[in-house]
Amino acid sequence: MSVGMADFAYLPDRGVISVTGPDRVAFLNGLISNDAKRAAPGNAVWAALLTPQGRYLSDFFILAEENRLFLDLPRETLETVLTRLKRYKLRANVELADLSSSFRVYAAWNGMPPPVPVTAPDPRLPEAGYRCLTTDELPTNTTAADYDAHRLALGLPNGPPDLEADKTLLLEAGFDELSGVSWDKGCYMGQELTARTKYRGLIKRRLVPVSLSAPAPAGTPVMSSDIEVGTLRSSAGGLALATLRLDALGKPLHAGGAQVQPQIPAWMRLPE
Repeated sequence: MSVGMADFAYLPDRGVISVTGPDRVAFLNGLISNDAKRAAPGNAVWAALLTPQGRYLSDFFILAEENRLFLDLPRETLETVLTRLKRYKLRANVELADLSSSFRVYAAWNGMPPPVPVTAPDPRLPEAGYRCLTTDELPTNTTAADYDAHRLALGLPNGPPDLEADKTLLLEAGFDELSGVSWDKGCYMGQELTARTKYRGLIKRRLVPVSLSAPAPAGTPVMSSDIEVGTLRSSAGGLALATLRLDALGKPLHAGGAQVQPQIPAWMRLPE
């Protein structure tokens, strides 16, 4: 199978859960932040599973075949998600399975992906590229680290450590601007806090891309003078994501020995 001109990388840190059965869409819609009805062959949905208190547990892409949905999600959160979904299954006519041992997740960007049957554009941004799921081991022309640099330049999170379990609010992490929340599909777990943060403007920090003058690891505090105003998340070379207080965005910032410069992307909406 020809890779073509696109950058094409295998993402070993991603796992796959299948959701089958006639109730699969209604079941997911009662639990996740986005509308699973929009997932169809060739059309992916980005969504999150939240705690009942509205805090992040995991995000995932939903890709679809005619009679099966796939959750493309961080391996780090897979067991948590599978356990939660099974707990809430009750009488719903759905089957859940971990397919991570047989399915592989690939990303393509800067061009068209190879003709993999389960492929869809990344629903967050056109520039983000494509997600591809397959049981085949495909030839690649770039690496997961190159994909990290690509998505960090766009300001896109990739699960932990960018998003913190039991702590991150979806609107802090761009889920509104990046089409990760449906505001009209009905109730889901954690909806109340998510809606309240939007309509009352309660967000005081954001996950933003930053440039670093020197490498610094995830978890390094970001300081303004001697005041901690945030934390570095994932990084690749001189690019990183950082959770920063909104009132610190215009101030000189540093993390360890590195200068930190926010690089606010065009898609991000910040308070005036």
